[in-house]
Amino acid sequence: MLQSFNPFTGNLIESYPEHSDREVEIIIENQSSRFKNWKKTDLNDRSKIIAQLGKILQKEQNNLARLITSEMGKPITESLAEVAKCAWLCEFYAENGAAMLQNNTIKTEAYSSYISFEPIGIIFAIMPWNFPLWQALRFAVPTILAGNVVLLKHAPNVSGTSLKLESIFQEAGFPENVFRSILIQADRSEYIIKHKSIRGVTITGSAKAGSSVASLSGKYLKKCVLELGGSDPFIVFEDADFPGCCQAAVDSRMMNSGQVCIAAKRFIVHESIFQEFVEAQKNALTSLNLGDPMQTKTQIGPMARPDLASQLQKQIDDSIALGAKLICGGKASKSHPSIFEPTLLVDIQKDMPVYKEETFGPLAIVIPFKTEEEAILIANDTDFGLGASIWTQDLNKAKRVIKAIDAGAVFVNSLTKSDPRLPFGGIKNSGIGRELSFYGITEFTNIKTNWIKA
Repeated sequence: MLQSFNPFTGNLIESYPEHSDREVEIIIENQSSRFKNWKKTDLNDRSKIIAQLGKILQKEQNNLARLITSEMGKPITESLAEVAKCAWLCEFYAENGAAMLQNNTIKTEAYSSYISFEPIGIIFAIMPWNFPLWQALRFAVPTILAGNVVLLKHAPNVSGTSLKLESIFQEAGFPENVFRSILIQADRSEYIIKHKSIRGVTITGSAKAGSSVASLSGKYLKKCVLELGGSDPFIVFEDADFPGCCQAAVDSRMMNSGQVCIAAKRFIVHESIFQEFVEAQKNALTSLNLGDPMQTKTQIGPMARPDLASQLQKQIDDSIALGAKLICGGKASKSHPSIFEPTLLVDIQKDMPVYKEETFGPLAIVIPFKTEEEAILIANDTDFGLGASIWTQDLNKAKRVIKAIDAGAVFVNSLTKSDPRLPFGGIKNSGIGRELSFYGITEFTNIKTNWIKA
């Protein structure tokens, strides 16, 4: 039985029976049959249904936002923004996806030679709870537009959102079994991955979970895309727009109560402005509104599950025991035990958990640097490589640092973010493959060479 609890009240929202092995088998069989017809559907017709999906998301924005907030606890204003971003995603692919999938002519000695992008079948998606709508749709929309069908295993605590997604796809006009939501625990995923009709696997989650899925995908020879964790550097040079970068630092780290893979997590600040930056962050973090995520004034809501708060507490406590200095926060809120206070640590050393590990919660660490070379060394001193942001008014310096940073995306004078127009993904322990843009829509296609002699 899967259960969804409201993380703020602790109350059970609903219990959901798991699909049995036989039910899973029937769903996959039905999706396999549907794929044979869906892949033949005209691209323009697929695009029209994607556009309709976006319109329904706009119509259902308030209801979907309340469902997201009730299940995983993010502030309602952020849930509303998440739904709006999903509608934009649909609009973008409805307008541009068909052109991305057109044949690419290559001049050779042949009469005709071209590359085509053809769907491959059922794609199995394992998705997390922190952006329950966005992370499912940013994969599903381009994958379905490319002619595949999608089987979604969402996080158990957002099962209501998962099932609602399936109903919205059907309301938009997608044929049954183009998008299906399946209710199972993670330990049953191998049964699905090894199924002969599953042709690709994608996961958004931790490095540990991604490693497990990659291993199974390799074992059963299935294409996989992994969008995993991050420990993104936020580099502040002495010539940065100080007020702008300070506000962006708070916005980037504290969004979704700090539960964001591409959030800035390590603030690497030039020594000449280090103390000023720390003081500004302390003032900003201690001024945030904590409370009921359904209230529009709330900026920090509860963490999604009690075990996540416990893990963050241990990382903080163990790091303080090793010499980290606590500037503010560091524990659960006095007003509500499910809310973790925005926390700031300095005097960070390499052997501390908050330096070595991904931290998932409202915690920022600040590290000083002296030279550009030192800033780059600290930024790259991590097993992760998802995103990075650089703050300087010297664009020549910015270009040098961009080239030196090991990450899937680097933003200058802006916080890192995902955008349907740009590829999203990481290197090292942050993942394999890309989502979004042209690169995302072609990940689960057969990139076929076609060579015709006159």
